[in-house]
Amino acid sequence: MSLSRPLPLSVLDLVPVVSGSTPAQAVRNTLDLARRTERLSYARYWIAEHHGMPGIASSATSILIGQVGAATTSIRVGSGGIMLPNHAPLVIAEQFGTLGALFPGRVDLGIGRAPGTDPATAHALRRSSGQLSADDFPEQLAELVAFLGNSFPPNHPLRMVTAVPHSGIPPVWLLGSSGYSAQLAGYLGLPFAFAHHFSSINTLPALELYRSTFRPSPGRDQPYAMVAAAVVCADTDETAQWLAGPTRLAMLRMRSGHPEVFPTPEEASAYPWTPAERAAADSATASHIVGSPETVRAGLDALIDATDADEIMIVTNIHPHATRIRSYELIAEFAELTVPRQPLSA
Repeated sequence: MSLSRPLPLSVLDLVPVVSGSTPAQAVRNTLDLARRTERLSYARYWIAEHHGMPGIASSATSILIGQVGAATTSIRVGSGGIMLPNHAPLVIAEQFGTLGALFPGRVDLGIGRAPGTDPATAHALRRSSGQLSADDFPEQLAELVAFLGNSFPPNHPLRMVTAVPHSGIPPVWLLGSSGYSAQLAGYLGLPFAFAHHFSSINTLPALELYRSTFRPSPGRDQPYAMVAAAVVCADTDETAQWLAGPTRLAMLRMRSGHPEVFPTPEEASAYPWTPAERAAADSATASHIVGSPETVRAGLDALIDATDADEIMIVTNIHPHATRIRSYELIAEFAELTVPRQPLSA
């Protein structure tokens, strides 16, 4: 029982803060999970930037990436992603130039267009009342790429500014949940990661748009598409569904504007669901792959066949920590991750 088309599998971590625990424990869990998934031969370990959410402790994303890099030796580490609206491009270039110097050949820079938070927090982050529009994003991205490559044209007003340190520059990915970033990634010849775990209705159109608009770039002549999927794997379908209950409740709270720490399965089971709430939660998690190893294998096969993905990135938010580790272990077993698979590195 293996995947019908073996390919690299990776990890996306939101650093969840669970009910009854602390952000400090969430960070310790992240370092433990990174070490364990490295031993299981997952290809890369990315951390997502979010702000103002009590149940997510990944706001200082570049710091956590550095800690994960220091706790591991071979797995690629990076951002899934850094949200460009929240940072000056020079700051990102300096931070990831530093990470590249610390962990040569192991760092990925995934860039997102959304702020990853509410409008008030976004304003506090960038200290500006202006919004980053679709028209601004390509310009900001071009500035970041120029800082990373030290490649401003001679007449550019920032040509005398250099991002330091400037060694071990990581590859840039674009992240997206719609067609906008997919088309831009194709136009620029960049690898593309799609957020299937919360925007599944757009997955296939966005990937088609990415591939159809892809133009070769220096060092990359073919498109490379990674798909992020929410997956919960346990010994039985019933256990997996029980463990997935908190994700449904957490998404309901977040989408209703009341995010809290990540609940326990007992709290999710005891919640007095209304029919409308249950329908909303089911809709929000319809793309999640939940079940026994056989059920999850079939779900991943179907996703791989539908998307023709080059790589799958798995996000698993369940409680307690031991069950989260076990989910990644079960997937590694049936996917036979001990067989070497080379992920995209540059």
